[in-house]
Amino acid sequence: MQFNVTIDIMPLKALLDPQGKAVTSSMKNINIDNIENVRIGKHITMTVEAKDENEARLSVEKACKELLYNPIMESFEINVLK
Repeated sequence: MQFNVTIDIMPLKALLDPQGKAVTSSMKNINIDNIENVRIGKHITMTVEAKDENEARLSVEKACKELLYNPIMESFEINVLK
């Protein structure tokens, strides 16, 4: 079976997000005052061949932990779609 998977990788909430802070400041510079606390991360999509959803999730988790994210600075969320 093929599964479409999305992964959202975000900076940990306890850490400063310099890119998000710069965007937040820029919003105010263009008179958009109602947007605050911008955080910028990565959105990854992929197709996984697996026997079931659990196997697909485990494969993607392994990819995240070994390659795609930095556990010291980031967290990730996996969404598996059929």
